Amino acid sequence: MIETERLNLIACEPEHFEALARDENELAQILEVECAEGWLVFPEIISYSLEFLKNNPDAANWWMYFFVHRASRKLVGNGGFKGKPDEAGTVEIGYAVAPAYRGKGLATEAAQGLVEFAFSHPQIQTIQAHTLAEENESVRVLQKVGMTFVKEFNDPEDGDIWQWQLKKEV
Repeated sequence: MIETERLNLIACEPEHFEALARDENELAQILEVECAEGWLVFPEIISYSLEFLKNNPDAANWWMYFFVHRASRKLVGNGGFKGKPDEAGTVEIGYAVAPAYRGKGLATEAAQGLVEFAFSHPQIQTIQAHTLAEENESVRVLQKVGMTFVKEFNDPEDGDIWQWQLKKEV
């Protein structure tokens, strides 16, 4: 678990995804929380994430985390890494927060927690992220955690994308 000032970032396990696939309330019971409305922004990732973790159990800490707001005991979002570090020591982060919890600094706090966790591992040299090619909340989050714009490219599925990165200070 990654702890920040207001959040617990709980590493997802296959059992979490199995419960979530059956019923959101079953997951809430396991985590001993309530689910904020709209906390799972990308529900299509559930089955993929379950299969990924079953086939890559060593990637658990480099995969998805649930964001639990400690004071309210609510599951308010999710995010994490898009897999284990590559040979160059690079990982990619992503995050999403329920609409009612946006604009409160929680996405920034979660992203900062992920950055600190990643850089606590000696092999991690670079953290990347991608956003839509527009000024938006996610861009501001990445800027607040110290990421800088690298390039724009076109993704066949998502359109124009901006790439961001943060290098470990030596």
